[in-house]
Amino acid sequence: MPREGAVPVERTLAVILAADVASYSRLVAADEEGTLATLHTYLVTVADLIAEHHGRIFSSAGDSVVAEFHSAVQGVRAAVAIQRALHRRNADLAPERRLELRVGINLGDVVAEDDNLLGDGVNVAARLQEMALPEDICISGALREQIEGKLDFPLVPLGERRMKNIPRPVPVHRVDWQNEDPVDAQVLSRPLSLPDKPSIAVLPFVNMSGDPEQEFFADGLTEDIITALSLYRWFFVIARNSSFAYKGRALDVKQIGRDLGVRYIVEGSVRRAGSRIRVTGQLIEADTGVHLWAQRYDREFADIFAIQDELTQNVVGAIEPEIMIGESRRALLRGTQNLDAYESLMRGTWLHNKQDTPQTFNEAIRLDRRAIALDPGFSRAHMMLARAIYARCFFGFSDDYARDIAELGAAADLAVELDQRDPYAHYAVCLARFAQHRAAAAVGAAQRAIDLNPNFALAHMALGWSRIFVGHFQEALDPLRTAQRLSPHDPLTYLFLNRIALAQYHLGHYEGATGRRARALVAQGLLQPCGQAGLPRPARRQGRPAATGGRSRGRGAGRSRRLLADLCGLCRGRPPEAFHGGAAQGRAGLRRECMSGDRSAAPAPCGERGYLARLSGCPFSPSRPGRHAGGRAASDRWCGGIFR
Repeated sequence: MPREGAVPVERTLAVILAADVASYSRLVAADEEGTLATLHTYLVTVADLIAEHHGRIFSSAGDSVVAEFHSAVQGVRAAVAIQRALHRRNADLAPERRLELRVGINLGDVVAEDDNLLGDGVNVAARLQEMALPEDICISGALREQIEGKLDFPLVPLGERRMKNIPRPVPVHRVDWQNEDPVDAQVLSRPLSLPDKPSIAVLPFVNMSGDPEQEFFADGLTEDIITALSLYRWFFVIARNSSFAYKGRALDVKQIGRDLGVRYIVEGSVRRAGSRIRVTGQLIEADTGVHLWAQRYDREFADIFAIQDELTQNVVGAIEPEIMIGESRRALLRGTQNLDAYESLMRGTWLHNKQDTPQTFNEAIRLDRRAIALDPGFSRAHMMLARAIYARCFFGFSDDYARDIAELGAAADLAVELDQRDPYAHYAVCLARFAQHRAAAAVGAAQRAIDLNPNFALAHMALGWSRIFVGHFQEALDPLRTAQRLSPHDPLTYLFLNRIALAQYHLGHYEGATGRRARALVAQGLLQPCGQAGLPRPARRQGRPAATGGRSRGRGAGRSRRLLADLCGLCRGRPPEAFHGGAAQGRAGLRRECMSGDRSAAPAPCGERGYLARLSGCPFSPSRPGRHAGGRAASDRWCGGIFR
């Protein structure tokens, strides 16, 4: 019974998340400015993920955050997403500089006072956070009861614990969040296992218009649906490049599901006639072939955005209604209501993805600029302009590299300014930072893209490549393998393999590096997939062996050394320890050359521009910008290709 004259209080049941940085005072004392800058970046990620899961931060001070959720499932998902994102970011920092969060979550009765929450429910969450180890998530028994059977994260019981100023013991459990779809080194050499969350591939929609000119529209619609689904963090969505590997092929969905390692397949068709459009879509369970959902949309072309929204939401709702209920509604990344600008962008993107001739690149750039002229605030158009210019430079088709690099940087920066939550815009910034020789900034841009879309295969590849440039070779392997898993049948598979090989080479894993490089050459059609000593044989073209690093004759260990030479740009295939000063100095010299473009910094580079030119992209080499003889084929072979 309330006391006489007492002010009535508002009570509510809430899920409370409390988090702080372990050993924060020590980190600040060691490097105040660096720690505060990192903390600011991390808190932006934390706030984004809390909001994405329908949470609300109601208290923050220094390194601590306290947030409220209306769903126990969403609160735990948010905590797991936060720990995974910060764990990935911490890999780019020295161990003594890493900011590791401790998280506690409780379900309890709280007192609401304006925007603040008070009471035992908040205090228990704070005590759970204090007992959590760095990078741990501890939850109360009350919360555990609410998520039982609804999440796949293992829960480890820690027993009942006494807590300061809490009169009763509290059952405590630890959330084991680190087993997210482990990707091992042999990801593509055996049947793919299903991820630990709903997995889906969207096959290219069939153009039923009877007009080949409308092919761009069918492809563009498919890409937009893939993008929309990939933004659902708790889905696993196969990348566009691997989905489009099945374009025009009549294959059984069961086989496609096994090839891509997914549980669900989306397929459909599109017919456009004048101002009318008909889109059909269907969701299929891959291992049984059972149709779970199907829908036909007959609308005006002006309703295309609504069709995309409805189709995406229907697919999500059919697979896992809990995600549809819990997550914020994810709007498509379109950024315009100008249909002419949107169609111009779709045409430009379609040409960009072909990547075959200088004329194709130039026309894609013209269409992107037209989209911008029609709607200057169209973020995606600026993003695609940056990517198309980067591609033109990388493949050696630019007639003025300084001009193009300046324009791609400006376009990428403006894309982010117009839409800071577009992961593709941050990816474009990553490409621009590569062109500007700002590898550390490229790492940050790739990280932000993955924060926003963990299904973004190209961003994972960019992160791995960026880490190689800054010398984090071991840390580069995970994102590169993740990119492979997200796009297991990508036409650019040889790029993934080349970059994994390069990281392994710098780690001293020469056998693994040689094997990966050999598989990359097979993927490029430069070697046949079998040969002596477990290595492929050179592919024959017009009766002669194709070149592998300039020479293709030889057997066994000799071929292995030549593959290393082809990979690393070293004369006579010598590994780093063959140079004066040993392996460490050899690799350090190569890394200096990679970052500076200075040929004299590395011992005995092979080829006209050595390591940087052959493996990072000749147009951006400060030592000698220009085009390789042989155009795209030579650029692909010697430079390792492009992110696209």
